[in-house]
Amino acid sequence: MKKNLIAAGALWAVLSATVALGGCSKKEETQTASRQAQSSTRLYVYNWTYYTPDSILRKFEQEYGVTIVYDTFASNEELYAKLLTGGTGYDLVFPSGDYVSIMIKQGMLEKLDKSKLQNMGNIDPLVLQKATYDPGMDYAVPYYFGAAGIAVNTARVPDYEKSWSIFGRTDLRGKMTMLDDMREVLGDALSYLGYSVNTVNPAEIAAARDVVNNEWKPNLLKFDAEAFGKGFADEDFWVVQGYAEVVYEEISDELKANTVFFIPPEGGPAYIDSMCILKGAKNMDLAYKFIDFIHRPDIYAEFTDYFGFPATANIPARDLKEITPYYTAEELINVELKDDVGENLQLYDDAWLTIRVGG
Repeated sequence: MKKNLIAAGALWAVLSATVALGGCSKKEETQTASRQAQSSTRLYVYNWTYYTPDSILRKFEQEYGVTIVYDTFASNEELYAKLLTGGTGYDLVFPSGDYVSIMIKQGMLEKLDKSKLQNMGNIDPLVLQKATYDPGMDYAVPYYFGAAGIAVNTARVPDYEKSWSIFGRTDLRGKMTMLDDMREVLGDALSYLGYSVNTVNPAEIAAARDVVNNEWKPNLLKFDAEAFGKGFADEDFWVVQGYAEVVYEEISDELKANTVFFIPPEGGPAYIDSMCILKGAKNMDLAYKFIDFIHRPDIYAEFTDYFGFPATANIPARDLKEITPYYTAEELINVELKDDVGENLQLYDDAWLTIRVGG
């Protein structure tokens, strides 16, 4: 009898364990399914700071019943370095043209299925002509074509010339900043000297280095790619090289009345920032929907109005805009896209090292 009781007890223990394991298994399956369902309703975006209005992000979330997880970067170098580390989990990224070229060569981007993009006909063919790194939009859809320029506080600096030479003014020493961006700053100096921003001529790059080092840098408070908008808003800086959207996002309405933003007629480096789907993205369908959503004319007009941009990349959006842009599309006539200069980038690295560190 005792043996039977022991055997019965053992059998009960086995049955209990089996039920428990089965319950755990079902629980784990449920949790896994829940995580997968949650993942399929989340779009992971990695974009420039101050580059997509919250109102547009919320409209997309509401329209498609999803959540956007939105991270930001301040430079292409930061974007690229983070992606190289792996494990980011981003679906959609917004590199500039020279980095799109690099990422295509390195197999980092998905080739686009354009049958899933219904609004590509809205994109200005002239912008695609400039997008020589991917004119057929095989990997990248233009988001915005623009250029960095100069913001001036006209209450503090009433007299000025619309030229990169403003950074040579000794009377403004300690009240000016330029971007902490090698290709932008050297590109400005190259344009100022009448050279291409993509030159690989060592003498021309050396001449641009000397303009920055000897004429501009002594008057700068610092090179700054992140806080120039806040510094301008606080009037710590009176003249900054930077992006219109960053400056105007930070400044008060009162300061807006005393702010002029321009792209110097000498030209300078331009950019086409593009929307690209990362290789192996988990939420590819949502990424396609977001790209197409952005190029809906009403959405693109809202985006460019929010930042005071001209609607450079989307033709139908131009008729829907409600505000006058802070700079005009005509100011972009003399700008030049930054190309991937390959191994010749070392010439720029060496020049920039001299500027930033000395030597």
